[in-house]
Amino acid sequence: MLSRLWQNPWRLMLAVNAAVLVGVFLHKIALPPYVPYIHLLVDYHYGFTKRALIGAIVSLFTDKVPVWLVFALAGVVWLITLGLFIKLFRRTFGLDDAQLPLFVFTAGSPFFLKNFMHTLGHFDIYGCALAIVLLLIPARSIAYVLLAALFSAVLILIHHINLLMYVPVIAAIVVLRFYLVQDVTRANAAVGIAALAAVGALFIAAQFLGTVEVPYDEFLRHLGSRMADPSRSDLLSFGYIWYQPLSKEFADTWAKMPHNILGVPVFALLIWLHTPLWQYFARLIRALANEMHRRIVIAAIIVVSAGYLVMFATVFDYSRWISNWAVCMFLILHAVKMLPASKDVPPIPANDPRTTAFAWVVTLIPRVGIVRPF
Repeated sequence: MLSRLWQNPWRLMLAVNAAVLVGVFLHKIALPPYVPYIHLLVDYHYGFTKRALIGAIVSLFTDKVPVWLVFALAGVVWLITLGLFIKLFRRTFGLDDAQLPLFVFTAGSPFFLKNFMHTLGHFDIYGCALAIVLLLIPARSIAYVLLAALFSAVLILIHHINLLMYVPVIAAIVVLRFYLVQDVTRANAAVGIAALAAVGALFIAAQFLGTVEVPYDEFLRHLGSRMADPSRSDLLSFGYIWYQPLSKEFADTWAKMPHNILGVPVFALLIWLHTPLWQYFARLIRALANEMHRRIVIAAIIVVSAGYLVMFATVFDYSRWISNWAVCMFLILHAVKMLPASKDVPPIPANDPRTTAFAWVVTLIPRVGIVRPF
């Protein structure tokens, strides 16, 4: 078996990626889960509250939340996402040797599963998982549009920043998989517009009406009453984010911008290392049989990317944003592959030395991070 791995560097890269993931997990569980844990404590005890859906669901099953639940719950969601992505990749491209380079550049990317492991307990992965579900299920009726709207609403209730992070890519998937295939009618267009309006209204409600109204100390006392170990009061240090207005988030982000912007060249380097993937993506777009489809795909990429630019200006978790942007591009890649093409597109070459070198570097990078690179 080892000799087969050495003869096929792409299979060896998958084995190395698995080892790297184990290392990232062991490192992650040794760190205090400040933000993920407090999200399991916040519920709807004081009425409609932003960022409270996950905690509210947890409260249905237990009155006391242990710290280990962060890693147990997030680990299950991570494994489900891994399984969904493998199923999606097998259905869209196949998992034969010819497609291993593409699989390494996506599943093995430090932007994707490895960074989701590093951000274990954060809410980003839920958007990815639900978007993959939309790529897997049939898109034959208006029920598909309504399900996408429901998924978007759930994501906004988990965290309202999903309006920029994963709702745009979900909208793009609906357009590419439903409206471009079934054609736009007055009825299904009206449903789509109504769904967008409802999701937008929910975001406004979460952003401006979901602030906790009780005094901060009372809020912390409630969270403490839900902790299995109340002595871990240090894990409540991020409770202020439920009181922080949007203006404060802008001010904090721009105050730290001169320092955090230094990571942009690193992000650019990481994107460049995925060049074989982006080149393959471009060939898929050019091979689409319909010129209008090509234009809509490009427009979808621009809209999704614009949402991330807004996030960059609003909240300073830059490593997470750039990682999730790349994940959105991977998801759109699958949606594009499902559209009618005028010709077959050859896979990423497995024997090209430059491609192999890039893939090894991508494989060995364990993660991108949360705020600053690595």
